[in-house]
Amino acid sequence: MKNRLISKVITSETYLMDFGGMIAPYLRAGDVIALRGDLGAGKTTLSRGLIQSRLGGVEVPSPTYTLVQTYDCGTYELWHCDLYRLEAPADVLELGLIDMEAEIVSLIEWPDKMGAYLSAQALNVHIGFYDAGREVSISGDDIWAKRLSDLLGELCQ
Repeated sequence: MKNRLISKVITSETYLMDFGGMIAPYLRAGDVIALRGDLGAGKTTLSRGLIQSRLGGVEVPSPTYTLVQTYDCGTYELWHCDLYRLEAPADVLELGLIDMEAEIVSLIEWPDKMGAYLSAQALNVHIGFYDAGREVSISGDDIWAKRLSDLLGELCQ
């Protein structure tokens, strides 16, 4: 069962990138992060912050046209996916994402395009427009709540 773990108002692109970086240390192979939000909400910005926190100033382009960008993060490979252009959930099978899911960390923009192929254990990150900034809401199961407890406590202060 998905529980809302935290909501945070973010007023700058820099802090949105920092927020992505705060999540990065808690990730391990097999994790799926479902990034939700309207066009321009900041899904790629949050992803960029997460990836750059692991790899330094590496360029992190949007995977809108390539569908998948991969990054070697040492203990796991990270796949940054943008599924916006998929026409049917079964199209995700051609990307190899399902075959590799247990071995990689998957950052998935537009995860609803996966339909039933989206892992039930995914950590959901929703970015919505809020006044002059964004509101980031994270929801996940009890396993995610336990794993992210230190981060959640820090963000609530």
